[in-house]
Amino acid sequence: MKIIILDKVNSTHTYLRELIKREGYTYPTCIMTSLQTDGIGSRGNSWQGKDGNLFFSFVFEKKTLPNDLQLQSASIYFSYILKEVLANKGSNLWLKWPNDFYIKDKKIGGTITTATKDLIYCGIGLNLIDVSEDFGKLDIKIDSKSILELYFETLKKESSWKEIFSQFKIEFNRSKKFKATLDNKKVSLENALLNDDGSIEIDNTKVFSLR
Repeated sequence: MKIIILDKVNSTHTYLRELIKREGYTYPTCIMTSLQTDGIGSRGNSWQGKDGNLFFSFVFEKKTLPNDLQLQSASIYFSYILKEVLANKGSNLWLKWPNDFYIKDKKIGGTITTATKDLIYCGIGLNLIDVSEDFGKLDIKIDSKSILELYFETLKKESSWKEIFSQFKIEFNRSKKFKATLDNKKVSLENALLNDDGSIEIDNTKVFSLR
């Protein structure tokens, strides 16, 4: 994975997609910055942070994903592996279904995944410093580039979806204390049922992502 570090960018996700569109895809690439001015967040909202946070987006070929991973659950897969990398460093970070990072009861970041015919893009943002009283921050000090290098080395091991899901489904119970947005309405996850493919059953509807 080639890591390109920028001082500031509007959106690592947008920048990366435009880079690949302009130059074509030749190898896995990551764009990393500490300041994002117009990031892509949940349901098309912006996700911005103060200088000193971690924002990165990466791209690689879809054919390298685990055979048992449905594309709709790729965000859970990418997010949970990062959560495990940080947990091994001492963090109490946990993953709220399907792709929001939390410390205790405060969101500190999230993941967005998009795809083309052959490529998959993943963008992740994490608060490393205080942004506002509504959001939390990572509970350990990290060197962002070193963490990314470790993260991508872990991804290269190509853990199966079954392996990652077996761990995530235990943590899913923490999500039931929260709400998510469905059809622009806040819906409690208290009675949500988690399916083996990463989707949930809620209000008799199967949903893969409540961004």
